[in-house]
Amino acid sequence: MTARDYPIIAALLILALFIWIHDLSWMMQPADTLPILLAIPCMFWLGSPWKFLPGAFRVPTGGLAVTTGAFIIGIVTGWMFLLAISWTVLLWSWLSIRIEPADRRRIAKLLILPMMAFPWLLLDAQAVGWWFRLSGSWAAGEFFSLTGFHVVQDGTRLLIQGLPVEVTAACSGMHSLQSMLIAGSALAYIILGHHPIYWLNLPLLVVISWIANTVRIVAIALAALAVSPEFAAGLFHEWGGWGVLILMFGLCWAIFTLQRTLLNNKTAQA
Repeated sequence: MTARDYPIIAALLILALFIWIHDLSWMMQPADTLPILLAIPCMFWLGSPWKFLPGAFRVPTGGLAVTTGAFIIGIVTGWMFLLAISWTVLLWSWLSIRIEPADRRRIAKLLILPMMAFPWLLLDAQAVGWWFRLSGSWAAGEFFSLTGFHVVQDGTRLLIQGLPVEVTAACSGMHSLQSMLIAGSALAYIILGHHPIYWLNLPLLVVISWIANTVRIVAIALAALAVSPEFAAGLFHEWGGWGVLILMFGLCWAIFTLQRTLLNNKTAQA
């Protein structure tokens, strides 16, 4: 890295700060905020050691056009997703020229982290959050019905043994999904980053996030039934975000480790 790289690094930092403060409504809980803020540092940690080629950085015309176009449209429309794309394209336009060719495929696997370093899922994907809430409510209702409770479901509202349980937007799972894609993709890179199966596990993170969020809904309802609705909606609900993140991380670790073991056994037999 040379002094001529510093302007592009400064531009990346300024743009990232601008995107983060563009809409501060995503900074609700530490369990939701910290993974987003740590995504970019995590990428550079996992990508080490970094080997930069000598010479100055030249901005590719195509990358600059995509970055500028996506950024302008994102500002005009308010779509955080386009702002995340513009930042990630600019980052890769710099890295793909400055790092060793042998490292480019390895580093490209980490680009999911800067994409998830901006809260576009929380701000742009309300429809996904609604389906997470609706399907999670249905699954929780089925669980309580199978275990002998009397359940009435009306959309995202449950009546369990006469106790009303509302699965609100805060329980949509979008915050945990954003955190899951960050923590899960980092863990997948550590365990399976050497194998093409790494890419197939990224969509699996969405399924794991849904499972963990549904478990959270069930746990909150059980707390309300066993203790009190005030307890369930208070401290138990507040710490539920960390519990979901830990549960998802544990599920990911178990699934990825099993896959690595199976791949190693297959290689050994071959």
